[in-house]
Amino acid sequence: MKNKKTILIHSNFCRAFTGFGKNSKNILRYLYSTNKYNIVEAANGCDNRDPNLKKLPWDCFGTLPLNVDPSSMSPERQRAAGYGAEGIDNIIKEVKPDVYLGVEDIWAFQDFNKKPWWNKVNCMIWTTLDSLPILKQAIEYAPKIKHYYVWASFAEKALKKIGYNHVQTLRGSVDTHCFSRLPDEERSRLRSMSNIDQDSFIIGFVFRNQLRKSVPNILDGFKIFKTKNPNVKAKLLLHTHWSEGWDIAEFIKEKSIDPQDILTTYFCNQCRSYEVRSFSGQEQNCNRCRSEKSVSTTNVSFGVSEKQLNEVYNLMDLYCHPFTSGGQEIPIQEAKLTELITLVTDYSCGEDNCTPDSGGIPLKWNEYREPGTQFIKASTDPQSIAEEIEFVFNMPKDEKIQMEKKSRQWVIDNFSIEVIGKKLEEIIDAMPEINYDFENSKVIFNESYKPIENLSKEELIISLHKECVNDDIDKNSDSFKFWNHKLSTNETSPENIINHFNSLAKHFNLQNNQIDFSSLFTEEDEGKRIAIVIPQSETDVFLINSLLKNLKKQYKNHNIYIFTQENYFQYIEDNPFVYKIFKYADILENVLFMEGAGDHKGYFDMTFYPAVTTQKNICYIHNGSNKNQFSLSE
Repeated sequence: MKNKKTILIHSNFCRAFTGFGKNSKNILRYLYSTNKYNIVEAANGCDNRDPNLKKLPWDCFGTLPLNVDPSSMSPERQRAAGYGAEGIDNIIKEVKPDVYLGVEDIWAFQDFNKKPWWNKVNCMIWTTLDSLPILKQAIEYAPKIKHYYVWASFAEKALKKIGYNHVQTLRGSVDTHCFSRLPDEERSRLRSMSNIDQDSFIIGFVFRNQLRKSVPNILDGFKIFKTKNPNVKAKLLLHTHWSEGWDIAEFIKEKSIDPQDILTTYFCNQCRSYEVRSFSGQEQNCNRCRSEKSVSTTNVSFGVSEKQLNEVYNLMDLYCHPFTSGGQEIPIQEAKLTELITLVTDYSCGEDNCTPDSGGIPLKWNEYREPGTQFIKASTDPQSIAEEIEFVFNMPKDEKIQMEKKSRQWVIDNFSIEVIGKKLEEIIDAMPEINYDFENSKVIFNESYKPIENLSKEELIISLHKECVNDDIDKNSDSFKFWNHKLSTNETSPENIINHFNSLAKHFNLQNNQIDFSSLFTEEDEGKRIAIVIPQSETDVFLINSLLKNLKKQYKNHNIYIFTQENYFQYIEDNPFVYKIFKYADILENVLFMEGAGDHKGYFDMTFYPAVTTQKNICYIHNGSNKNQFSLSE
């Protein structure tokens, strides 16, 4: 009998109250229930001491490293560890999966393509993208990911537009059994319990109170609707936490909206009951269990159950979700499952949720750019919100019911666990089983690679990346653009590029063979040494590059060594004041290791850490009080 495939699903822990966590729970349960596979979970945010990992029907490994003090890590390393970068290799080695399924934000997989098991195992990335232009990292990784899936069709279209036809949409799964329209008598009872008039028209918005959720816009739209329709008993229900993100109470006051027209959900963290009413502050006493200061607006720490959330949706007559961008926005699908017409910003993942066949109505928006990233973001038009609220309010009852029924069915057909799970089955079943003959072999980079003659400059660049450093790139990759510019402007020659990549391959081989740090030095390196540790980014490396002349002027008899990530070598290696450049490693953050302490002589006279503060690294020591006088800004 053919062995079962082993599927490793790497994401938020399946019991985490997050979108990724809910999706993990859904797909893990589905795939486990088929009895076709060996299912294993790699749970981000947990380590193997967590007892909850042992309570699952499948094997579950925490990805956080054990016996490592997070405060000893750089911010970059902490972030990578949180996404599983430090634990996943050992899990792969122990589990030996046929399929690795990574379900996280795209930056969670930084440098995974350089791992020895990458694409030796069937590797699938299933990620959320929320804005245009598509995140540069998502484009960089496209040629490296064989099985590339996104949660919303706008991202698939954008990536295919630049040539990545292998990218496909696979929506995040939603448990369609948790949300439904309740009988009219039950809906009426829920309103009575919340002291809401039966003839009130309730517009709802369920959201985490983040700045990308357009609270000012929906308040403005609601006010416009109320002003135009003063005889309508309209209420706006904001199911969110009022003590993070937007100061909603201040907005209500500023916009001269009657506070009694804005409802919210309160939750008791003791008896776990909830009530819907207007906002009146936090940490209130519970009327049900009499606990003191136990009642606050619903939040990620203490919030309603899915059964209670379903009841909250059933208080609504219409759902409105204005936002700047999003990867999927699961509350939209939950609202549709309760047979609510949904008003949704017609941008990002909202494009999928505001079509006529989805039971949705598009909201108009104006473009603005996010500072720093320059992503296109949507500012939803309040006038459009008001107009569409009025349109639904005046909609004939039969037409409204028909659209509401369509709304629920569309989610069942496109987001249900059964539909998404079946698609995953088909993807997994089409993948070959894996022979682990690569497991114990070291990755050998080709440091003597010589390309065939008569390659175009584009072919040469792609070939060197692939053959020397095992990196799949294409014309959209930053590294390709960099070297193509160098060749096109005659700033370098093909021979120099070949030498550069041969040197990179040699350096990687040294690291992979775990050669002692001191062996990187030759006899000519016996002079005085200064190390500058600058892991990233482009801007930081460029800035340091401009300051090296001053440093060399200050210390004429010292050789300057730069430690940075290899993809930044190209920005600094031609500086005449740099003696040698090596790849960054976490151990370099230990100044005592670098400069010595006790019986350890150390490797450098001085080590500078421009990217960190002395509160994190004791980089002010510098082997003596007379050696810390130099400032890189001099």
